[in-house]
Amino acid sequence: AMDGAPPPTSPTGLSAYVAVSQLLGLTLLGTTGAWLGRYRGGVGWHSPLQFNAHPLCMVLGMVFLQGDALLVYRVFRHEAKRSTKVLHALLHGLALVIALTGIIAVFDSHRTKGIPNMYSLHSWCGMAAFVLYLLQWLLGCGFFLFPGASFSLRGQYKPQHIFFGITLFTLSITSCLLGITEMLLFKISDSYSHFVPEGILANTLGVLLVAFGLVVGYVLTREEWKRPPLAEEMALSMDFKTLTEGESPGG
Repeated sequence: AMDGAPPPTSPTGLSAYVAVSQLLGLTLLGTTGAWLGRYRGGVGWHSPLQFNAHPLCMVLGMVFLQGDALLVYRVFRHEAKRSTKVLHALLHGLALVIALTGIIAVFDSHRTKGIPNMYSLHSWCGMAAFVLYLLQWLLGCGFFLFPGASFSLRGQYKPQHIFFGITLFTLSITSCLLGITEMLLFKISDSYSHFVPEGILANTLGVLLVAFGLVVGYVLTREEWKRPPLAEEMALSMDFKTLTEGESPGG
């Protein structure tokens, strides 16, 4: 810190909730891997196990990485805004690439086995989440990461960007829950009602998904945990407003 001032600290409780979210996220990834490895034979690409890459990729990309991307502005509260924006965009971009891999896996698997595509509620919700997530990422990059959008346009779009970010995160978790249920009904419909270990493990994964979503959502909606604007960022915002709209900072 400059002039002997103490370094800035995070608000009380924020670090604990972020740590819990990461513990839940890693646990749900481990649980997904355990389910696929123990009961579904593991994951392969050019093999009958290609389908199993789909749930793993969707949980990793559309839930865990998307959740972490949303938390970037809470965790890196005192870093440069530009660096935080880039990290936010990169995490979302990585989530999209991994999710696309999962979508390719399920379409390839269905084609090989002669199974029809896009007929279930899970597939409708999942594809909608992916397409809207891609659109959200492109619009976010266009408005906030690259130059061109005016100060007023950024201000008008920001509430929509935040709202749809949380909405798509919720839709992604919902799609995963639908997918877990669909997979269990296809694979163990005869024994699911008898509380078999696979059903219990998959249900546990569903609970972890909900818990992860709730913790991330709580962190995002705590008003006092929002990232405060730094003094230099406020000055840059005024300069940007002047350049794009022809107004003076005083006006």
